[in-house]
Amino acid sequence: MKIREFQSADWSQVWPIFDEVVAEGETYAYPPGLTSEAARALWVQPPPDRTVVAVDGDTVLGTAKAGPNRPGRGAHVATASFMVAPAARGLGVGRALGEHVVAWARAQGFRAVQFNAVVETNAAAVALWRSLGFQVLTTVPEAFDHPEFGYVGLHVMHRTL
Repeated sequence: MKIREFQSADWSQVWPIFDEVVAEGETYAYPPGLTSEAARALWVQPPPDRTVVAVDGDTVLGTAKAGPNRPGRGAHVATASFMVAPAARGLGVGRALGEHVVAWARAQGFRAVQFNAVVETNAAAVALWRSLGFQVLTTVPEAFDHPEFGYVGLHVMHRTL
């Protein structure tokens, strides 16, 4: 597996991942039914943001986007979002993307990485982020409407670099 910068031609493989992850309704608050164009505008943003893909040969296994969490006086803290193709889950793609983003953020001079909305019932993601040194700073109660569990909390997770 290799992680590299997103290229425009990658969208044809990233879009089905994005669409399926959002349709599952378990990890992202994006509205269902987004068009490919609207989804791309959310996921692939201009610098200083950055989008990468994890690939095996020509196959996109997952993707991440990262950049400043806030503009101006908050731009020293990075944030990121991750999506892994359902068929590639459990294969280390999320970990590789997470490690890549943390290393990138450190190299760019960010002082920390903050995830603003990790669904508390997403046990795999919470465990992964904890294993990479993130801690839960707080949980916003009932901030996410989960299709199976109803209203659940969103963790704010943070790691100092």
